[in-house]
Amino acid sequence: MPRYELSLILKAMQRPETVMTLRRTVKTLMERGAVVRDLESLGERLLPYKISKHNQRHLRGGYFMIDFYAHPDTLPGLLNHLHRDVDVLRPMVLKKEEKAPGQNCCGLKS
Repeated sequence: MPRYELSLILKAMQRPETVMTLRRTVKTLMERGAVVRDLESLGERLLPYKISKHNQRHLRGGYFMIDFYAHPDTLPGLLNHLHRDVDVLRPMVLKKEEKAPGQNCCGLKS
């Protein structure tokens, strides 16, 4: 299974509501056969521009990254589910490339 990174912007909420939204998102991933590796909070901050979603305007949002393995066929259904979630402002899935063993980042030979 390929490795992916789910970047989420959630609407600004209190901590318990944010936890419930993240739990719901991770549960959805796991129900679709994904293996979640990591969940990272990048904090809450002002959005770069106003986002209108579900007839509400949002100026602040919580940024989160979820690292997971999943079959490529599950991604369209997952994104459809996340776009319909009222607490998720922007979901984006990126494929994470695995670094080859022994490969240096700057091209230097060891």
